[in-house]
Amino acid sequence: MLYEHLPRIIEIIGSLLLAFMVLRVHHRILHEHKIDRAVFKVMKLEQKMGILGFILVITGFLLSLI
Repeated sequence: MLYEHLPRIIEIIGSLLLAFMVLRVHHRILHEHKIDRAVFKVMKLEQKMGILGFILVITGFLLSLI
């Protein structure tokens, strides 16, 4: 039964991860009012999270085709 819902679950997790990443970047820039080393560090981490989210969305989509 889980296998039926697994593609959609993976896609949803990926989409939420992407949305979270975008909101965090905007929140950080709005509150810092500058881009310094700390902001770049967080942005690099969030970029990795965004790539993971993108991979999860694509994986979920491909699994739903099978």
